[in-house]
Amino acid sequence: MRESAAERHDRLLALVRERGTARVAELAERLGVSPVTARRDVEALAGQGLLDRVHGQVSWPQGQGAPGTGRPGEGLVLGLLAPSATYYFAEVIRGAHEAAARAGARLVLRVSDYRPEEDRARTEGLLSAGAEGVLVAPGWRGPEDRLAYGDWLAELPVPAVLLERRAEPGSPLDGLDRVVSDHGHGVLLALRHLIGLGHSTPLLVARGDSPTALAVRAGYTEALGTLGLKEPRPVIESVPAEADPEGFERAVRALYEAVRSGLAGAALVHNDVDAIEIVQRLAELGVRVPQDLALIAYDDEVAALADTPLTAVAPPKRQVGRYAAELLVERLTEGGAESGEEAARRHLSLLPRLRVRDSCGAASGHVGPGHSARSI
Repeated sequence: MRESAAERHDRLLALVRERGTARVAELAERLGVSPVTARRDVEALAGQGLLDRVHGQVSWPQGQGAPGTGRPGEGLVLGLLAPSATYYFAEVIRGAHEAAARAGARLVLRVSDYRPEEDRARTEGLLSAGAEGVLVAPGWRGPEDRLAYGDWLAELPVPAVLLERRAEPGSPLDGLDRVVSDHGHGVLLALRHLIGLGHSTPLLVARGDSPTALAVRAGYTEALGTLGLKEPRPVIESVPAEADPEGFERAVRALYEAVRSGLAGAALVHNDVDAIEIVQRLAELGVRVPQDLALIAYDDEVAALADTPLTAVAPPKRQVGRYAAELLVERLTEGGAESGEEAARRHLSLLPRLRVRDSCGAASGHVGPGHSARSI
């Protein structure tokens, strides 16, 4: 089987960590790849802060400890269960992999394809593969899945960190460590931006088929209350165009009528793909973005690639993966908290950013508040 780039990066990092300093040509020879490939890998890892590069040589970053002395997670195997390895979760996985590599740990991935009934078996597969702790983003689509397929997580025999998933307050799952994006804050950023541009209360167009979509919906209601606004009309139900063309057309027509009637001049749309397809269909109906409708997408995966680059809320996906992996390594290496007390569990909430482009009629380039961590 052909070696993946991630596996090759792991081997490269291990070589540099062992030697302290190495030339790119030497790394290419040891890895069995061309100098061009080795150079590209080094540039990618240096850009992530995993290596230092100077004049054809690479070295282990000083801030990561002395080479050969062992990293905090040296030799650990971390498991990661994700509902998908593409779109949103690709960045989460990348952040976790980078953090694991910095710590000297190996990350093993399994994907559930949003089948929550298979989460437990796939996680047990990670344990069988040697995982000493797990990062878990269950394949839940709604609260009913969390209730039906969630309790087993609290019974795992190894440390576990929830990724981009919240637990019912007071439930056994609520006692686990977790790292999430604060989607409510992201929605508030979007609404404040649109209202600051002089628009009336923005509409929400959103799916209802994922924890992120439900969090965006809840955040919309909360943001309206924070801003002292009333909901202009119920949330417009969005669905994937390819899965339900009629449902997608109903959503577009509802937004079209709201714009043409003067009810709305701004909207927040979850997610990027739906937003791009909605903008395309609205254009066919004679509604232009941003001239007739100011629009913000939620997720910022492909929003910048639309014909009219879309302003978007960007959850800190990569940082979610990184913080979660670092927390898991800490749990596996803490060896008991001070004074003999068990270390307190942590709920970390990371703040999204607003990336302003052309779809609101505002000047591009503004970035909202950073994705700093806060405890909740």
